[in-house]
Amino acid sequence: MSTQPTSHGVVPQRLAHVRQLMSREGIHALLVPSADPHLSEYLPGYWQGRQWLSGFHGSVGTLIVTAQFAGLWADSRYWEQASKELKGSGIDLVKLQPGQPGPLDWLAEQTPSGAVVAVDGAVMALASARTLGSRLQERGASLRTDIDLLQQAWSDRPGLPDQPVYPHLPPQATQSRVEKLAKLRETLSERGAQWHFIATLDDIAWLFNLRGADVSFNPVFVSFALISQQQATLFVALSKVDPQLRGVLEADGVSLRDYTEVAAALAAVPEGATLQIDPARVTTGLLNNLRSGVTLVEGLNPTTLAKSRKSPADAEHIRRAMEQDGAALCEFFAWLESALGRERVTELTADFGERDRAFR
Repeated sequence: MSTQPTSHGVVPQRLAHVRQLMSREGIHALLVPSADPHLSEYLPGYWQGRQWLSGFHGSVGTLIVTAQFAGLWADSRYWEQASKELKGSGIDLVKLQPGQPGPLDWLAEQTPSGAVVAVDGAVMALASARTLGSRLQERGASLRTDIDLLQQAWSDRPGLPDQPVYPHLPPQATQSRVEKLAKLRETLSERGAQWHFIATLDDIAWLFNLRGADVSFNPVFVSFALISQQQATLFVALSKVDPQLRGVLEADGVSLRDYTEVAAALAAVPEGATLQIDPARVTTGLLNNLRSGVTLVEGLNPTTLAKSRKSPADAEHIRRAMEQDGAALCEFFAWLESALGRERVTELTADFGERDRAFR
């Protein structure tokens, strides 16, 4: 557990501002998940809204704000940290435990008839939005997903990440992006889908043989992909792709559009088209851009299964990586055994992390 400097003084002010916005919009409860439009586990600063509003720095947690209540749901990994960071903030720690209602259950049980629950649809999975919306409707309440109150309240919100995108090359890349796209299109045809929309960063990085550094300790880059039988479009900040790589991608049948143009592209998917999506891995806000005549073909992203299948060459690369990492860990453990009793060593000392990285 690691705690960050507390922000007790500013959190109540931020909550008060958000409550004013809620009152103006007629919103009974605001749901703030730990999520981004790609439903990533680890978030760039731009989407750390739950952390900004609550002052809780744990990687997982869900915040609910009403006029009279604010609660942060967290599991047992974070109870000690959350207790310290939420102290004096006006936010209650709600401990996630078996048999106890989670945040969506709480909203479904506590929201009165006629009330509105709001969440930024751009960061809420379609499956979760459907579940919550249905349960609220049973109570005569409703779910609103077309508003981002944090965008209005968060004046110093960080910008989007801007690390460069670079190619994942042979021999580690054992299949070309052209081969992967061809196999993906075969799968889409078998499922009766003409188009496929992907929002998850690991799937996109694998499919296009590209890597990045937009998320700490994860070789991925913020992007979307829209694929048909005739074209493949990658939505990414164009400044992150150098001219040489852009030329290689275009030669492989991949066109680039700016990251912010994805909504317009989804709105342009023609009426009567069939679109493959994974409801657990795409957000409701993005899909709200589709025309009403587009039919969703729902199921696991084909890339999720495809990247799990390792060829003999893939397996050999994994073995070599594990051998090198195992040797580095042995060196680290040898140093640790010799250092114990001679110098102060803790998991939080910078020297500890630097040594671990140096051996690797």
